[in-house]
Amino acid sequence: MSEELLPQDELKLYEHHTFVVDAGQTPVRLDQYLAQRLTHLSRSRLQLAITVGLITVNGQSARPSTKVRPHQVIQVRLPYPPPLDITPEPIPLQIVYEDPYLLVVNKPAGMSCHPGAGVYSGTLLNALMHHLKQQPLPATEQNAARPGLVHRIDKDTTGLLVVAKEERAYFGLAQQFFAHSVRRRYWALVWGSPQQEKGTVTAWIGRDPRQRKKYRAYPEGSQGKHAVTHWRVLERFPLATWVECQLETGRTHQIRVHLAYLGHPLVGDKTYGGDRPRIPVRSALIGQWAHKLLAYLPRQALHAYLLGFTHPITGQWLEFEAPLPADFAQALAFLRSLTPTSSQAQ
Repeated sequence: MSEELLPQDELKLYEHHTFVVDAGQTPVRLDQYLAQRLTHLSRSRLQLAITVGLITVNGQSARPSTKVRPHQVIQVRLPYPPPLDITPEPIPLQIVYEDPYLLVVNKPAGMSCHPGAGVYSGTLLNALMHHLKQQPLPATEQNAARPGLVHRIDKDTTGLLVVAKEERAYFGLAQQFFAHSVRRRYWALVWGSPQQEKGTVTAWIGRDPRQRKKYRAYPEGSQGKHAVTHWRVLERFPLATWVECQLETGRTHQIRVHLAYLGHPLVGDKTYGGDRPRIPVRSALIGQWAHKLLAYLPRQALHAYLLGFTHPITGQWLEFEAPLPADFAQALAFLRSLTPTSSQAQ
């Protein structure tokens, strides 16, 4: 038996295990086989994970009673948070939708999704714990810090997130994110004017070897993880362009890295070069416009405006939209005021 565990900095919200069954393994139930190896997980949770498709055998879905055979490859992908306590805090939340199983929240700029290095309060999970009156959110036994989160957006990105309130929803939503069946679309404001009206960026994303807190694109796939972003122009302005982005994969900083790779970083994105004008400043007036735009949007101009998924309990397709936040809307209004002939895509 061999096991492969992915690097910790790539896991974030999930643990991944790959088991190759020994040649001498006698037939045994899949849930029993895994319970003997993943001792931090109860058998009932393993059974649930198998049932919703988070555990596969030779790339295929299985049943808890499936017999494990020699040389089979068993892949385990389970959502989990690190072992930190979450303190409920009375932070206002914009709840877009809520039922007994899950909720959808519109996250503001400046709020981290979860506690982490140097961040111990003021996060989305602190607010959620208060909202749910400390009702236990689903998580595995070993980990209890980011319960309910199956995806996240950056601290200074605004927009929609789905949060599970019970375990079946937690695992069911996680499976959809792994299968890339969740519909996610973003609005972004980028410096300059892309030559085309729409396009697709296919470039692997991995950590920048010189700055570990940054990521970079590897177009030849030499490092990192496969990542695909589709984009289209919504409206062009003298300084910047409003675009829509659709994620095919969900890597850390994916849209920010891919658009910077195209030469059009997000307005206000300090990490990827968007905190200064990325256009030829041919006059003092153009420079003034650019700096005023940054005053309207001192953060990265990215908003997760659309989120769609299948309800993990009812099977109903749900889709939600969040309007532009005030700072993004003000930035667009300012850009439109610069010229009466901004180009709006049809």
